[in-house]
Amino acid sequence: MPAEFIKLYPENPEIKKIEKIVSVLRDGGIIIYPTDTVYGLGCNIHNLRAIERIALIKGIKPKKHNFSFICYDLSNISEYTRALSTPVFKVMKKALPGPYTFILEANNSVPKILNSNKKTVGIRVPDHSIPRLLVKELGSPILTTSIHDEDEVVEYSTDPELIYEKYRDLVDVVIDGGYGNNVASTVLDCTGQQIEVVREGLGSVDELF
Repeated sequence: MPAEFIKLYPENPEIKKIEKIVSVLRDGGIIIYPTDTVYGLGCNIHNLRAIERIALIKGIKPKKHNFSFICYDLSNISEYTRALSTPVFKVMKKALPGPYTFILEANNSVPKILNSNKKTVGIRVPDHSIPRLLVKELGSPILTTSIHDEDEVVEYSTDPELIYEKYRDLVDVVIDGGYGNNVASTVLDCTGQQIEVVREGLGSVDELF
C-alpha cells in the first residue's frame, strides 16, 4: 500500500493530522517529514523493526550508522546522554531550537534502543513546528536521518511531491510541509575537551562562540 501524503502548514499544523501521524509512529511506521534544514526519514526510537527498515532504505548497517534523535527541547536530553558540561549546555541553549546537530556522549539507554554498542548520539531540536509537535505528541524522540538525492548537483531532495514519488512504496507517511532546504544542519562534536565543528551547514558557528 502506498504511503499517505499529508499536507501540513508549519505556521499552524492541524492537530488531528499530527495525531494521525503519531499513531503511525506508535505502530512502528516510518515517516518522511520537513525540518528547519532538509527533509528527514524518521521513526519511533523504541521500535527496532522500524529502525531496521530505515537502515534498509538507506542501504546502511543500523549498528554502524550515526543516527540522530529529534527532541522537543533540552528537557529530556539527559535521558539519552551523559551529564553535559556547563560550556556545552550554554552553547546548546543558545543554538536550539535551530539547524544544529550536537554529538554527545550517549548514556546506557542509547545502545539498548539501537541494539548496538554506540557511545555517542546526535541530538537535534529543529526550529520547525512539525517535527517538534510530532515528538511532543509521541512523548519520545524520533530517530532521524537525512534524505539524500542521487543528483550530483543537488545533494538533498527539497520537493515533497518528488520525495513522495520516490519513497511512496517504502514508507508509511510523507508529510508535505512545503519546499525543504538543501543545506543540512551544522554538526558539532561535544565529546572532547573542546567543541569541534564536524560539518558546517545551515547553522552559523560564529554566533555560538
